[in-house]
Amino acid sequence: MDVSAKNEMIAIPPGQVTLSDRRTRRSWPVELAPYRLAAVPVTQARYAEVTGLRPSTARGDRLPVEGVSWLDAVRFCNDLSRREELTPAYRLHADAEGIDWDTSADGYRLPTEAEWEHAGRAGTTGARYGELDEIAWHRGNSQERVHDVGGRQPNAWGLYDMLGNVWEWCWDTYDAEVYGTYRVLRGGGWFDERWSCRASVRRRSHPTFRIDDVGFRVARSLVR
Repeated sequence: MDVSAKNEMIAIPPGQVTLSDRRTRRSWPVELAPYRLAAVPVTQARYAEVTGLRPSTARGDRLPVEGVSWLDAVRFCNDLSRREELTPAYRLHADAEGIDWDTSADGYRLPTEAEWEHAGRAGTTGARYGELDEIAWHRGNSQERVHDVGGRQPNAWGLYDMLGNVWEWCWDTYDAEVYGTYRVLRGGGWFDERWSCRASVRRRSHPTFRIDDVGFRVARSLVR
């Protein structure tokens, strides 16, 4: 992958995806308008450029940033928006407990869970958008470490590392009735077994937790 592509935003077409909740055994369709999603997870170099911080356990400019909380990711989105003179998508309350999403903003944000799955599938309907060893770093081929972004084959829409390498934060709460403010993670990571690297697999974590196999990628709404 060309290093120049690290900040590329891919145009994602409109569509529909069906989400499900294992606890309630409920599923529901979500209609999606077009949006943009980063071709790769945010790299350590990009994170440091915007925030001045290098929080990751492993070190390397082209490695995906990890060890970042959901709140860290939200703040990065706002910082990047201001840097590019865009309207920040998030309003942070003074206590950082409440965060509002301004859906009319043109700035960077986290993808919703539905947007993540729609983009990850790229029109496919199976568990994965290709042969796992060709598209993802997982426990069977990663030597149990994180790898540079873009090292595996992309999906049909030009998105890299949607499966494997690092889990990715999404905007949504996981199951507020049971887990409160816990947020959704998608995609599987470098330490996960094959079964965990699938388009539909969900994981959860508290928005303040920082974990060495969790990163994120940014999205933007197409605002009229």
